[in-house]
Amino acid sequence: MLALGSPTMGVRTNTTCNVLLRELQQIWNDIGETEADQDRMLLELERECLDVYRRKVDEAANCKARLHQSVAAKEAELATLVASLGELNIQSPIQAEKRSKSLKEKLSSVAPLVEDLKMKKEERMKQFSDIKTQIEKISGEISGYSHIDNTAIGSLSLDEQDLSLRKLTEFQTHLRSLQKEKSDRLHKVLEHVNEVHSLCAVLNLDFGQTVSEVHPSLHGTSIEQSTNISNSTLEGLELTILKLKTERKVRIQKLKDIVASLSELWNLMDSSREEKNNFSRIAFILGKSETEITEQGFLSMEIIDQASQEVERLTKLKASRMKELVIKKRSELEEICRMTHIEPDTSTAIEKSTAMIDSGLVDPSELLANIEAQILKAKEEAISRKEIMDRIDRWLAACEEENWLEEYSLDHNRYSAGRGAHINLKRAERARVTVTKIPAMVDNLINRTLSWEDERKKLFLYDGARLVSILEDYKLSRQQKEEEKKRYRDQKKLQDLLLTEKESIYGSKPSPRKTNSFRKPNGYRANGNGSMTTTPRRSSVGSATPELMTPRSYSGRQNGYFKEMRRLSTAPLNYVAITKEDTMSFASVCGSELGSPPHG
Repeated sequence: MLALGSPTMGVRTNTTCNVLLRELQQIWNDIGETEADQDRMLLELERECLDVYRRKVDEAANCKARLHQSVAAKEAELATLVASLGELNIQSPIQAEKRSKSLKEKLSSVAPLVEDLKMKKEERMKQFSDIKTQIEKISGEISGYSHIDNTAIGSLSLDEQDLSLRKLTEFQTHLRSLQKEKSDRLHKVLEHVNEVHSLCAVLNLDFGQTVSEVHPSLHGTSIEQSTNISNSTLEGLELTILKLKTERKVRIQKLKDIVASLSELWNLMDSSREEKNNFSRIAFILGKSETEITEQGFLSMEIIDQASQEVERLTKLKASRMKELVIKKRSELEEICRMTHIEPDTSTAIEKSTAMIDSGLVDPSELLANIEAQILKAKEEAISRKEIMDRIDRWLAACEEENWLEEYSLDHNRYSAGRGAHINLKRAERARVTVTKIPAMVDNLINRTLSWEDERKKLFLYDGARLVSILEDYKLSRQQKEEEKKRYRDQKKLQDLLLTEKESIYGSKPSPRKTNSFRKPNGYRANGNGSMTTTPRRSSVGSATPELMTPRSYSGRQNGYFKEMRRLSTAPLNYVAITKEDTMSFASVCGSELGSPPHG
């Protein structure tokens, strides 16, 4: 018989077997079994024992094989988990131990590690699943659940073979990217919604209905209903904003046109402050840009309709008062032309305009517009003429001073110590300086006027006459005046020479002449007895010297200056002026006396 196990167990087993064999032999002996039978039965007993040993060996071998398989399976599972989780730093404890271990020891050392990795895998799977769910939800919100980007989601499909931290980080990065995009889209949607709300408030439109047409979630009251942030919603909001801005622009322009018409009608109709105050709210729109108009309901159709109705009312009222308005505007045009010395257009004269309105030959509105255009043109013309008109005024003022100086020089009592005499003396000094500048002023005015005409390719007219012609005539008249002065001085010298010769020939002194070189000119004529007497004569300016042609005297208009008798033609000279007739009569008298015989 074979002994198994440890030596002690083998000894104990052999002893037991021996005792049993001796007991069996004793029994067989008692029975009377033969030795051959006993040998046979012992042989059978030995075979049965071998069968039992063999069966146990087979069972033990099978158990060992199963243990080997379990250890291999655990190691394979461990390797799979390590690879799936990316835990490359984890090593199998079997490979880590240098000493040899039994299969059960190996299995017991691997199994807990595998269980830990399984739990870790389940947690990692849950993380992946949660992130993927969020990604799918946000992707659906962004795409509107109609065109989900399956390609992007497919690239992030959950693969149990790759549950590494690298893969988890990739999922988390994609999730954060989608969350940022969602936040940006939500912010953009809210901005668009706020802009729509502001535009609807200004236009007085239903905000809820407007945004609900884009997507119901934009005006939903349900807490569970999230705001739609899809591309279609953003595009819808942008299109709605564009429509609202276009409508705002149309209404602003319409309201501006209405306000402009109202302002024009108010000015034409001389509307009261109370009438204007009713629309003072919209009157400021003319100076505002689109973005500055934020008052609620400011561009509502109700306000626009009210303003339109007011325009229609004033237009009807304007038609009944059109003749009065035409006359008023024509008077305004004539006043502007009078102030700027421009000839007004005769086609819209008051008599002609009223006749055309009464006969129905012309539309009063067109006639009024024509007059307003003429007013605008006259104002523009006045602006372009301003510099020359200022020069004309300075020239005319100088001429006024010249006239005053000549009148002052004829005053016999100008040097008397009367009241205000020193003031007149100072004014006379200033006037003499001013008079010396008149020729240069005229020349400069002519040059400036010619430059104006060259620049604008038209004549500069002053009360219908060309200013250059007036100035040239003035220069000619002034030259003639200077020549008359010179001729008078020559005549006076001749007069004094004749008197001196007469005194030397006849030895008698003629009767003294009554002269007043500053007051009145003297004329001379012969009396009946041949003697000479002085006869005071006041010669007119026109007979002594030609009248200087200034714009006022040239045009013949009785304007304010003429009403004040401040004519700019030359006044009586500050010396004795003798007419040609008086000079000839004086020469004839002198000649007759020189030819008569001397007294004894």
